[in-house]
Order: sequence, then C-alpha cells, then structure tokens
Amino acid sequence: MKPLDQLLATAKATPRHVVLSEGEDPRIVEAAVQASRDGIARLTLIGDAAKVYDALKAAGDDSGMIMVEDPTTSSISSQLADAYHAHRKSKGVDAQAAESAVRSPLVFAAMMVREGFADGTVGGATNTTSETVRTALQTIGRAPGVRLVSSFFLMMLCEPHHKKKGVFVFADCGLVVEPYAQELAEIAVMSAISFSALTGRVSKVAMLSFSSAGSAIHECVSKVAEATKLAKTAAPHLIIDGELQFDAAFVEAVSNSKAPDSVLHGEANVFVFPNLDAANIGYKIAQRIGGAEAIGPILQGLAKPANDLSRGCKVSDIYHMIAVTSVQASLGEKQLLNESSSCAAL
Repeated sequence: MKPLDQLLATAKATPRHVVLSEGEDPRIVEAAVQASRDGIARLTLIGDAAKVYDALKAAGDDSGMIMVEDPTTSSISSQLADAYHAHRKSKGVDAQAAESAVRSPLVFAAMMVREGFADGTVGGATNTTSETVRTALQTIGRAPGVRLVSSFFLMMLCEPHHKKKGVFVFADCGLVVEPYAQELAEIAVMSAISFSALTGRVSKVAMLSFSSAGSAIHECVSKVAEATKLAKTAAPHLIIDGELQFDAAFVEAVSNSKAPDSVLHGEANVFVFPNLDAANIGYKIAQRIGGAEAIGPILQGLAKPANDLSRGCKVSDIYHMIAVTSVQASLGEKQLLNESSSCAAL
C-alpha cells in the first residue's frame, strides 16, 4: 500500500471530528465534502451560515452530514466565550473581549477543540501561519512537559522516477527560525514520535548539516552535534545520528563512504534541518523539482491537534491535512504521553 493510501485508510478506520475554521472558502468546502463522503473525518465548517450552506450546495453536498457553526448565532458561543474568558483572564482578557474573540472563526474553532466539541482543527487557507499558530498556542496550548511547538512535513516519494520510495519527515519547515541545540533536539525527538505515530514505522533520524561525522569544523556544525547528543540522552531508544549531510543520510553508498560508522546506513526517514532557511528551501526543492507530495506544515507539541495550511493550498492539500488531523486525534493521549515524557528529559 502506498504511504498516502495507508494514511487515508488509518483515518477511515477511526474518523474523528475535525473543525475547519475557514468554512466560507470554496476550497475548504470542496475538501470537506470529499472527506465526508470518503469517511476520513466528521466535519464542521465555521463561518456565516448562509454563505457556508450556499457553498455546500454549490459543491453538490446535500447529505446533511457536514455541520455548520456560525460564531455570531451559535448556541455554544456563550459557553465558548465564558471558557475563553476563564482561560485568558490572567492575560488581561475581560468578558467583553472574550465575547469578541470567539466571533473570530479561528478562535471559535480552537475553542471547540479545547472544550471537547471537536477533536482537532485545520486553518490557514485564508489566514496567515502566524495568525493560525498564535491562536492554537493561546487557545489550545502546549502539551504537558513540552516547551516548544514545532512543525514538519510528510514527504511522499511515490512517483516512478523516485529511486527510493516511501514516506519521510522533514522538520522544522514552518515555525522555529533558528533553533538552538536544545530546541533542535526537541524537534528531533518529537518528529521521530510523530513519524512513528502516523506511519507505524520505526523512526530513523538524521540531524542534517553541511558536515558529515566531523568533516568540517564550525559553530553551526557543533550545534547539530550537540543537539544529537541531547536527543540521544533524552530518548536513548531512538535511532539517530548526526551531524550528517543529506546524501550521507539518504544514500547507502554515500553513507558507507562519508559516515561508515553511522547507525543509519543511508536509511534515514526523519530529516531534521539545522534551521528554518534550510528546511523550508529543502522541502520546496523536493516538492517542486523532485515531485514529492508534501503534506504540511503539521504542528506537533500542542495539547490537541491543530494544523496549518498554506494560503496557496489546493483542495487535495486540505483533504490530506484533514486526514492527518483525524489520525492525530485518534492517537490522542498515547502520543501526548510519549511527547511529554521524552521532551521533559531535555
């Protein structure tokens, strides 16, 4: 089974309730209709009710399976406002400000997840990453024991021209700009947990650099080497090596030449980049030139699933992110426990 098909099958086996904060966007509506028909999640769209229902009708959905919540008229708006006030009053948010905040579809959706009305949320098709992630952090919050929320992309190599096929993780391609060693180690550990949770496979983590096994001396190389040591200490069961150049982590023959003592032997499936520049450029080269299917950015380290979309996303991107969010929600406390215990050791 192809990796993407496997992910969708997992979502269909345990469909969860995912709320989409940008329910007036035609791409969101079309993806929701497809996801509902395929049974990968139960869906709620947030927005002006009349506009959302018109969009659903235009998309050919008359099943009544997709729920709609309008923050200005919803029967749960007052409850969510009270909960938001209780959660944020220490930050200076009074009752009136809380009522205003939950009229925002982003906040309304995140509060639905926080208060248990939904299992996960997806946004970012019309909102910026900073708006989407900030709302998730302020409303849902970090998982216990987790200091850093980071992101990753699932990279699918399935095309005939891909010599090596399968699913891989690239991290952090979306959030942490210049992680120091401890943060890089936390990204590595959490990305390994995310990969295993979403794919059911053993994670093999490569800490990437322009140096392999001490071939260069520079403070940037030292940071990656130190992060590798910290990650090994925090998660001694983890198969991890660094610092490594990408080819030494991905190609067995190059690994044998550049890093013959590496435990990865060119079989890494989780690639942790030294900073956001390298990670963002790397995933886009793999996607645009290499033809890899890129799903993300997927957030990790939150108390409950909340994921971001690119504002240039296609319907298929949204559909796949719904599936990922549904699977994350089905993993629930098991994944949070692994994240919390491993990250607490850093």
